[in-house]
Amino acid sequence: MIENQWIRVSPTSHIPPREGRVVHLAEHEIAIFHLGDRFLAVQNRCPHKGGPLSDGIVAGDSIVCPLHAWKVHLESGQIQRPGGQVQCVERYPVRVQHGVIEVQLAVIAAEVTCGGAAA
Repeated sequence: MIENQWIRVSPTSHIPPREGRVVHLAEHEIAIFHLGDRFLAVQNRCPHKGGPLSDGIVAGDSIVCPLHAWKVHLESGQIQRPGGQVQCVERYPVRVQHGVIEVQLAVIAAEVTCGGAAA
């Protein structure tokens, strides 16, 4: 069974406005960006050559990859530059609870069995 789970990752104060930081959650490498009025999270790898998006330059609600200047829209995950790209980056839901950033991940929950039968 797959469940969505909110995972606490960082106090909001640890990510300055207009910057990004990388967090490692299970097998996920996630870039979290502080856009001033909100936080957004995407996978940390550019689909072009795997550049670390967390090291990129925030431009409005987009991030510019530090390797080859591909531009990724942080809300949709769509590639804005170069044009005509069908690739995108995975996005993750983000919320702030009591000054702490939380990211939602899908996790596989083990079913509890009792005596060999599913409970």
